Amino acid sequence: MKTIVLLFLTLSSSLFTQPRWQSNFDNAKAEAKRDNKPIILNFSGSDWCGPCIKMTRDIFDKDTFINYANSHLVMVRADFPRSKKNQLDPKQIKHNEVLAEKYNPQGKFPLTLLLDANGKILKTWDGFKSGTPEDFIKQINQTIGN
Repeated sequence: MKTIVLLFLTLSSSLFTQPRWQSNFDNAKAEAKRDNKPIILNFSGSDWCGPCIKMTRDIFDKDTFINYANSHLVMVRADFPRSKKNQLDPKQIKHNEVLAEKYNPQGKFPLTLLLDANGKILKTWDGFKSGTPEDFIKQINQTIGN
């Protein structure tokens, strides 16, 4: 019984420490307007782009960033996987392509943008430079005036 309880607690705590990435930009903008939060828009090649994978692992998946993001940001990921097993549904592919046409016409990966609730670009991170989640949060706060 103790093992089952411990397993449940471990699984449930990991569910709460996952970043809340959205895939629909229009919904994210509506949430950002409603909650007065900026948007992080991340263009990623989740199964082929080494720097994308590293940025996710070293920044976005760290508890420090997740806790900050879940209370201060609306996060959107426009993913462009290449492996057949990771392909998105056609509607999502089209949605991501439309986002890329507007915000990432040069096709850079990773490309991360800090946007206001209306979709105006406030800051751009082109590629992944090593750093900590705390450094990334500091850059966000400096940009939005916190």
